[in-house]
Amino acid sequence: MTAMPKKVLPGHIAAALAGAGGSRDSAGQPWQGRELAGEQKYHNFDNDDGAIDPSYAAALEALATGHGSEAEVVASLSTMRVFIPIVAKLAEQTVGANGLVSDKESDMALVTVQGPDGRLALPVFSHAAALTRWHCDARPVAVYAARAALSAVAEEAQLLVLDPGSQRPFVIRRPAVWALAQQKDWLPSYADPVVDKVLQASVDALGHPFVVSISATAGEGIGSQWDTLTKPVGQLVLGGGTGPELSVTLTLRPGLDRSEVDDVLANLQGFWAANEDFALAVDSVQIRLLSSNPQN
Repeated sequence: MTAMPKKVLPGHIAAALAGAGGSRDSAGQPWQGRELAGEQKYHNFDNDDGAIDPSYAAALEALATGHGSEAEVVASLSTMRVFIPIVAKLAEQTVGANGLVSDKESDMALVTVQGPDGRLALPVFSHAAALTRWHCDARPVAVYAARAALSAVAEEAQLLVLDPGSQRPFVIRRPAVWALAQQKDWLPSYADPVVDKVLQASVDALGHPFVVSISATAGEGIGSQWDTLTKPVGQLVLGGGTGPELSVTLTLRPGLDRSEVDDVLANLQGFWAANEDFALAVDSVQIRLLSSNPQN
């Protein structure tokens, strides 16, 4: 009789089980060698060992050394597998004859967290070990990053956070989350010519003689701290932060009083808010005011 080939668990599941000390199911039967999916493929990642995707790792390294960009990091996620943490959520309790309370039913639920600015974020992980370190009881579910972005939208989360708690976390903001979910290319707002066009149009529409110019650059909020072996206090990386991403510099001629400046800003911000392209492309804005008077 010909021996049947030995069945091997997907790498990330084996790693998760080994890390949790659970090589057997709840009945004490070993997982190893069992066929869980019959003749059907178990999932899209049968041969996945749970390691970080080389393209994503390379994009992070380029960002850390100042040779990469946020757009390149997000682009590397377009065909990448990530892990979503799933945890058991109590649905119903029961009281036994001895008066002790025990769990009767539980559901599996996505984990979401609240960001520093109060927005909801969906944590996802580039490799299984990072998820286990973050939450040892969470079940790693492998999905494409685009599917994770869809899950974030469904959960009304405006942020995806890659590898929270690690040395190199990366935050994907709402416009990039939506682009990833739709499998579209994404540019950060400070590098998007469409955003620049809207800014110029807002000044033209305002028609205020005291407005000299308007321009956009990266906001201070795109910076994030990454830990390194050589810099224990952390390295500032220009990408993946949670603060304002777009800095709009408005240059005014001298002579405006406070109420006139407030009026200019209110009209500009009203124009931006009403523009669909701007609303879709921009996550958050900070405004810098300059005077064209060289003495100021």
